[in-house]
Amino acid sequence: MFKNFYPDDYYDNAYAIDYEKEYEKGVRGILFDIDNTLVEHGQDATPQSDALIERLKSIGFKVCFISNNKQPRVDRMNKNVNVYSISDAHKPSRKNYIKAMEIMGTDTGSTLFVGDQIFTDVYGAKRAGIRSYLVGQIAKHEEIQIVLKRKLEKIILYFYFKKNPVKNS
Repeated sequence: MFKNFYPDDYYDNAYAIDYEKEYEKGVRGILFDIDNTLVEHGQDATPQSDALIERLKSIGFKVCFISNNKQPRVDRMNKNVNVYSISDAHKPSRKNYIKAMEIMGTDTGSTLFVGDQIFTDVYGAKRAGIRSYLVGQIAKHEEIQIVLKRKLEKIILYFYFKKNPVKNS
């Protein structure tokens, strides 16, 4: 019933993923949500987020930020790392997931999406045919519409974790 909302895997945070292993498995492009995936909601890039992106680039990944935020917000995140970015993405619409793969030169088999929300991030990636990793949110303080969605996400995650015990936290 909820399978369209299930991520392909779950991690405590985006920094806990074994990206070298993903590269070995053939992933060449990584799409990232920004808020509460890489940094706290609304915050600029941090030394930790910049270091992760630079590490991924050195491994050989193409990276793209895909965010429902406006361009100035995404630009602040991208200031130091200069990767591809798509703002006003209208996730979970498939359109900009596909656009991101086109600009990175990847396809559904070589692209991974990393985000913290089921109804926008994971569902959009699923709709576009991309593997998705759900990560735990960085901060608990969020806008009210997101807080309400989190309550529904808990129901889906209950069934997800019942079938997929956490093995990588």
